[in-house]
Amino acid sequence: MKPLATFPAAARRAIRGVFCDIDDTLTTDGRLTAAAYAALESLHAAGLLVVPITGRPAGWCDLIARQWPVNAVVGENGAFWFRHDHDARRMVRSFVDDEATRAAHQQRLQAIADAILKEVPGAAVSADQHYRETDLAIDFCEDVAPLSAAAVARIVALMEQHGLTAKVSSIHVNGWFGAYDKLGMTRQLMREAFKVDLDAERARYVFIGDSPNDVPMFAYFPHAAGVANVRSFAERLEAKPAYVTQAAAGAGFCELADYLLAGR
Repeated sequence: MKPLATFPAAARRAIRGVFCDIDDTLTTDGRLTAAAYAALESLHAAGLLVVPITGRPAGWCDLIARQWPVNAVVGENGAFWFRHDHDARRMVRSFVDDEATRAAHQQRLQAIADAILKEVPGAAVSADQHYRETDLAIDFCEDVAPLSAAAVARIVALMEQHGLTAKVSSIHVNGWFGAYDKLGMTRQLMREAFKVDLDAERARYVFIGDSPNDVPMFAYFPHAAGVANVRSFAERLEAKPAYVTQAAAGAGFCELADYLLAGR
């Protein structure tokens, strides 16, 4: 991971959009700072496409798409994209699975959650689970005392034993039925909502994240960046971002935004 300052000037000027993780990338200690929100606004005002790519739930993503200075949002680790059409005053939603499939999965996920909580002391179902439509989020450090790496690995193993795809973020282990991920839905969003072939244009977009569930994005984008706290997961990243900021969390996001805007 190279310093952000090594991002070539010509490539930086060619950037058309920014995809960003939320937890511990845009937020700091669980809070969205004024500076990070202002950075989002500055990028959007400069004409860059801005899309959060998050593991957070559908309920949160509805608000984000409506109220934040963003063009769309990908949520629940790639289960859907939401885009609010402000002129038409309507929300456009696209899911991997249809409504009936999502409802059937929710019943199975509840049973899996019960099994995990019995096996892993200290773990909890995430407080935002009520607002989810597709996945199960097990909290290992957001609203509970931090669990050991072994406990987190046990949660992953249990999810996989029950047939789930399991990914670790900085605060949760998320599990879902199917093989989708953040990258697949980002590509779908760009194709469906913005008529962009991301495979052909990936060098003109930046992704910034911080944890193992961002690995598909780190591997795909030649100009992917990690905020400084990504280093805490370095040994667990199958693919690392090309660049890393000096600052951690939201301040690192601001650093990237300033760097991109300074080059325009």
